[in-house]
Amino acid sequence: MSHHLLSAEPGPHLLLGNEAIVRGALEAGVGVVSCYPGTPSSEVPDTFRMLRESGRFYMEYSTNEKVALEVAGGAALGGAMALVTMKHVGLNVAADPLFTMCYTGLPGGLVVLSADDPGCHSSQDEQDNRSYARFAQLPCFEPATAQEAKDMTRDAFLLARETGQPVLLRTTTRISHLRGPVTFGPLPETAAPLVPFIRNPQRFVPVPAVSRLRHKVLVGNMEAIREKAETSPWNREYGSGKLGVIASGVARSYLRDVLLAEGWENEVRVLELGFSWPLPLERIAAFAGSVEKLLVLEESEPLVERDVRALAQQKGIRTPIFGKGGNLTVFLEYSFPQVREALALLLGKTIRPDTACAGAERELPQRPPNLCAGCAHRAVYYSVRQVFGDEAFYSSDIGCYTLGLLPPLAAADFLFCMGSSISAGSGFAKSSGKTTLAFIGDSTFFHSGITGLVNAVFNKHDILVIILDNGTTAMTGHQPNPGVDQRLLGEDCVHLDIEAVVRGCGVSQVVKVKPSNTKAMRSALETMKERSGVRVIIAEEPCALFARRVLKKNHDRCAFVAEQDESVRRAAAELACPAFACSKDGVSVDASLCAGCMVCMQIARGFTARKKDGQ
Repeated sequence: MSHHLLSAEPGPHLLLGNEAIVRGALEAGVGVVSCYPGTPSSEVPDTFRMLRESGRFYMEYSTNEKVALEVAGGAALGGAMALVTMKHVGLNVAADPLFTMCYTGLPGGLVVLSADDPGCHSSQDEQDNRSYARFAQLPCFEPATAQEAKDMTRDAFLLARETGQPVLLRTTTRISHLRGPVTFGPLPETAAPLVPFIRNPQRFVPVPAVSRLRHKVLVGNMEAIREKAETSPWNREYGSGKLGVIASGVARSYLRDVLLAEGWENEVRVLELGFSWPLPLERIAAFAGSVEKLLVLEESEPLVERDVRALAQQKGIRTPIFGKGGNLTVFLEYSFPQVREALALLLGKTIRPDTACAGAERELPQRPPNLCAGCAHRAVYYSVRQVFGDEAFYSSDIGCYTLGLLPPLAAADFLFCMGSSISAGSGFAKSSGKTTLAFIGDSTFFHSGITGLVNAVFNKHDILVIILDNGTTAMTGHQPNPGVDQRLLGEDCVHLDIEAVVRGCGVSQVVKVKPSNTKAMRSALETMKERSGVRVIIAEEPCALFARRVLKKNHDRCAFVAEQDESVRRAAAELACPAFACSKDGVSVDASLCAGCMVCMQIARGFTARKKDGQ
């Protein structure tokens, strides 16, 4: 059956924002897609993966964002329309080639999707990647609806091919994961034709003499693109009144909702910036000079606000400018009430009580994220705590296993970024002289952990590395990585053996163990505890969800409390499996949650096993 994103029917179709991006890329004629999965961008490459059989494009999961950008950049250099996708912090990893690509230009057309995460829903920071548009000189589109996500993606590709400049498509979690109606445009039967590559080392080999000239070309190209922004349909005005609002990103949607709900359409003039960089300076200046007050509405950093203030000073515009301050902060996401309050203040309005949201200010019960029942990482951390306790310090990394920071496991003392655990742990051990363990997942190891391991071997660091190999990229949705079983990869990719890679990096002290075997896991830890230098334990066991959903390994047995003794209470306190339920009557096991790992049976006499049907 044909996928709905390949439909020729105009619709409307109800799409996830990320699905709309896929459709827009297909309408433009994308030929190559590369990525490193990261929430909130992951559904984009995952959807492309489902569509690969259409034969319209090539798609790959790359080992990290830098590699993904280099693959897509090379494809665009070779003449293809190319898309590279990542989350906001991934663009930091890819920044090195990004800046150079902006200098050289890419004839085929490259679109870089950066999915930002205001509010840190699934990230370690709220970094605003509109800064990269300014820093590297990238035209930037910011959709605010599912329809815009589709149409702006298409137009971003068209601009990238027309100008030869990479284009940034900047979304946020709210846009990536909203659902909305989308009307489809024409869908070409094949990818856009290649733009022939013409050898020109004076453009594409950026030695200093070349780069100095290309910098001037880049500035000239961006000025030409700025002229396009002045008349772009994505930068539009509506409304009337003495208060002007310049809005960008998803703040545009909140603003429209407020104006409609409160009936303020005739009291507020709006300039929406969907094509938000380079700024349409003349249009902004004219708009700012035509109102009595001006509010700049944007999530995260006050980037547009700073530019508008600078423009007003340059042009002698005396209109008072308002932006960040009061309830409009640089923190988290904006909301309908925030935008309404800011507008009401400037309009001199009294806000009606919102009875629909009465009581919403009460704090809701919190449910912190937790390792799944049966997760092999939990078994690792339990054994680590038994052997090392608080004597050692724990360098963590990015992945499901970061949740090991929570008590009672408490196996994360510090974390910098993706792939940092080995390097940071090495430095910590060197300076402090303390026993240090570094935890890193299989996908993260291939992403950027190998170089840290090589460095540790080269510089003779004293660190115990535990590679948590659960056979998939679990945190972002079970995407493939180089360590995934060859039977699952099929003919598309080649499996790389982590142990062989580790030994190839020069590590001689290596052991592989199944963490659900607590006796074997503890023995490996105790052995490595007595040694020094670079030691690696590969804790290899499939992700519990992946095993059930993909590998079809469904356990028909679950744990059961046969005797309410001290060992059971201690296991519940130290293992803290989500399948455990504790009450005044003692500890019980929820059979619907139990994954059948039977770790609890190995550490407490009072547990036994039984069939899930109770027999």
